Amino acid sequence: MKLISRYTVMLLTFLLFLTAVAPAALASGTDSSSGKKLVLGTSADFAPYEFHKVINGKDEIVGFDIEIAKEIAKDLGAELVIEDMGFDGLLPALQSGRVDLVVSGMTPTDERKKSIDFSDTYYKSKQVIMVRNADKDKYPDMKSLENVKIGVQKGSIQETIGQKIPGAKLTSLDKISDIVLQLQTNRVDAAIVEDTVAAGYLDDMIGLAAAVPDEEQAEAAVGIRKGNTELLTAVNKTLERLKSEDKINEMVKEASLLMADKVNKSQNIFQLFWEYKGLYATGIGYTLLLSALGVFFGVIIGLIICLFRLHNMAILRLIGTTYVEVIRGTPMLVQLMIIYYGVSLTFGINFSALQAGIMTLSINSGAYLAEIFRAGIQGVDRGQLEAARSLGMGRGAAMRYIILPQAFKAVLPAIGNEFVTIIKESSIISIIGMVDIMYQASVVKNLTFQGLNPFIIAAAIYFVMTFILSKLLGRLERKLGASDRR
Repeated sequence: MKLISRYTVMLLTFLLFLTAVAPAALASGTDSSSGKKLVLGTSADFAPYEFHKVINGKDEIVGFDIEIAKEIAKDLGAELVIEDMGFDGLLPALQSGRVDLVVSGMTPTDERKKSIDFSDTYYKSKQVIMVRNADKDKYPDMKSLENVKIGVQKGSIQETIGQKIPGAKLTSLDKISDIVLQLQTNRVDAAIVEDTVAAGYLDDMIGLAAAVPDEEQAEAAVGIRKGNTELLTAVNKTLERLKSEDKINEMVKEASLLMADKVNKSQNIFQLFWEYKGLYATGIGYTLLLSALGVFFGVIIGLIICLFRLHNMAILRLIGTTYVEVIRGTPMLVQLMIIYYGVSLTFGINFSALQAGIMTLSINSGAYLAEIFRAGIQGVDRGQLEAARSLGMGRGAAMRYIILPQAFKAVLPAIGNEFVTIIKESSIISIIGMVDIMYQASVVKNLTFQGLNPFIIAAAIYFVMTFILSKLLGRLERKLGASDRR
């Protein structure tokens, strides 16, 4: 029981540490009025509104939305902090207080107004239909799009337009670049996007159809959390100033020039890797950090749950069994959403992407490691525990000095396999903006419009990492097994 208590204290200390260092510990979000930070939520794949671009060797998020946000922050006397995430995650992030405002070419629809407040509109655009140039004549009007496979951005006004087309088979994705790839690879026949955004994707293969949605011009506005009238007033004041000075049109032109200069499709895979090696290096660092801490704390959680499952007390066995069954019976993505968004909305605690990722990987791997440890402990001859007890050792001491070392040695290969698995599964954390390998591969894809090479590079990096780890674990296993052959 002392052993269980000790590990329980370690686990609680870990959780308290994560909570204490959370960058936004309260659901109220960043206090922009205090002149400290203004946290912006955006989906940076929507050129020229917001997109990634390498400037002086450094990846930056640029676009006229970003310039508008900078002006808002300047007028508030605040430092602008940009949080890049999926478009459909922007509203939950704003509602939970993870970000202070959303600037992402968002249209203030009646449905969205039920959840958040919107500023005055700052830009208008119209919707267009992108198709393969070879199919231009196939879609002369909107009626010709009936029963056609159409790509749209998830949670966008374009998705609403697509839903109104009779028989249309919609493919809804987070990123515009992914939608264009669907079009290029013949998985969809058309895509609905804004004209300003479409301009960056038009080339010898992709063009515009004659068909144009009947909807009026789409308006873009700044999203703000319900009830934050002080920030809403400040944002509207800044927008009014920018409009009166005609600065927004200047920002649009500058962003369009950046967008036109951001594609280099002639690079081969080796040139691509060398140019963006810094991004991949950053991703490797975060992936290793996520995986190492995920397994480290997973081992602690797994050992605690394992001892619970083997304990004589029925309540502890029930807790351990329930934990294992629930965690193994639910997808890791759901667990991540609960920790990242659910905890914030329910308890008002905002974990950063790194903290949420470590917690998710730890909790998930803990369930599997608990069963690995249980198998290892049960594989040790029970007579050894009885012999230790007969010599006067307590149960905790016998487990610590006799049973667990043997069990750990026996299950080391399985723990190694779990580590390898965690390295690969950590890629799911990129969905909340964690800058791991997969996130950086997506950034490179958005920068270059190359849909294959960035991910081949990512796959090669994952393979090298897991291969080296497997060899190191194999060497450790042989070293520990040397005593058995004497």
